[in-house]
Amino acid sequence: MATLHILSHSPFADSRLASCLRLLGADDGLLLTGDAVYALQPDTTGLQALQLMPASVALHALEEDLAARGMQPPERVQVVDYPGFVELCTRYAKVNSWL
Repeated sequence: MATLHILSHSPFADSRLASCLRLLGADDGLLLTGDAVYALQPDTTGLQALQLMPASVALHALEEDLAARGMQPPERVQVVDYPGFVELCTRYAKVNSWL
C-alpha cells in the first residue's frame, strides 16, 4: 500500500529524515514542508541521503516553503503548491505525517 510521508522538521535537528528514509517503500512518496526543505541544501548529508532513494520514490517539496527560505530545489524534486499538496494526499492510500 503506497504511502505519502510528510516531513516538516529540519533534518539537522533530529533523526526523523533518516527514520523515514529507512521505512520508504518502492511506491511511496516523500513531501518536504517547513524546515524539512533544508534537506535539499547542496553538499549536505540530507541531500545525499535523498539522492540515494530509489527513482520509484517520488520526492516533492512545498513551493511556499522553498520560496520562504530562498531555496532552489534539485532537479529530481517535484515542487507543489497547496492545491498540489492536497492532490498528493488523495493520490496515496495512506498519509503519514512525521510529527
